Amino acid sequence: MDNQSIQHTRWNCTYHIVFIPKYRKKVMYGSNKRDLVEIIKKLCEMKGIQLIEGKVCVDHIHMYVAIPPKMSVSEVMSYLKGKSALMFYDRHPEMRTKWGDRHLWARGYYVATVGNVNEETIRNYIREQEENDKLGEATK
Repeated sequence: MDNQSIQHTRWNCTYHIVFIPKYRKKVMYGSNKRDLVEIIKKLCEMKGIQLIEGKVCVDHIHMYVAIPPKMSVSEVMSYLKGKSALMFYDRHPEMRTKWGDRHLWARGYYVATVGNVNEETIRNYIREQEENDKLGEATK
């Protein structure tokens, strides 16, 4: 994934996110699945979130997304889960009586950052920067 930019900022903030329906009910199949895929794609597009990869499984959703640094992951998840539930229940009002009003998703989610370097590489880079600064001051 190439770095993206917003005005004067270059960024590469990618995340693996997993979330589940309330009580991990196995209901995401057929037209429900197709609608959720369409809804999530549309919501991501509206917020400027790049949906790199995604999979709607029977009882959970995996997403690999690039979120601009001006937005937090929790803000994005709150938006996605809230708006997708409203849009899903608009399309499937019969599901509202089965699950209770507006409670499509469980409260939590799983998130992991996806990067192209590991922790040790970053630590070494920072140490090298400090050493380069010391060398630069010595030559002045």
